[in-house]
Amino acid sequence: MTEPEAKPGRRDRADVWALVHAERAALAADLTGLAADRWTTPSLCTGLTVREVLAHLAAAASLNPVRWMLGVLRCRFDFDRQVTMRLAEQLGRSPDDTLDRFRRVIHSTTKPPLPVLAMLGEQIVHGEDIRRPLGIRHPYPIDTLTRVAEYFAGSDLTVLAKGRIGGLRLVADDGPFATGSGALVSGPTLALTMAMTGRGAYGGDLTGDGVTILLDRCPGARPDDRPNS
Repeated sequence: MTEPEAKPGRRDRADVWALVHAERAALAADLTGLAADRWTTPSLCTGLTVREVLAHLAAAASLNPVRWMLGVLRCRFDFDRQVTMRLAEQLGRSPDDTLDRFRRVIHSTTKPPLPVLAMLGEQIVHGEDIRRPLGIRHPYPIDTLTRVAEYFAGSDLTVLAKGRIGGLRLVADDGPFATGSGALVSGPTLALTMAMTGRGAYGGDLTGDGVTILLDRCPGARPDDRPNS
């Protein structure tokens, strides 16, 4: 399946929200006790530190459609400016403040005008933007990763993903996810998801004739992101 479910039923939305909440709680636990100097580590989200990405996640969980639209109008439809503005609102005075603000929204179901699956996808991708540079590994349920991979493979709504994998065949080697046709890109579902959302750092986890093509479409991908073989 490559198309996201546009209008999931009430029970399905509740199930997805439960996954979002579980991933938020896991990220908060992973960052508890993080040394002060590590909060300034550059994340995989270009230009942002791991602390700033966490603030961005807190902002997304605090922003309903009305506040989102008011922000859009205030920023004169400059969406990047709105993201920066909302991030600053959640940053706080210290890393502890940032983490406390994130903890407060762990169970929030507030969101901008986006599908619930987009919120799950944002949580996992930005969670890895934080964890990977810090050397933190988190075991995701394969069913959760598969849902997120399927969502991104069929959407360019929150980030270019569907367009990035055009002409490629992505096949997971740890679960049922598969999509597209063309040059093969194979690897763990998480690595496929991160690469299709532009994170070249996961290129070393992938194999196949299409890996170089995919990495060429990832902004800021480096030579050492390429597969070893």
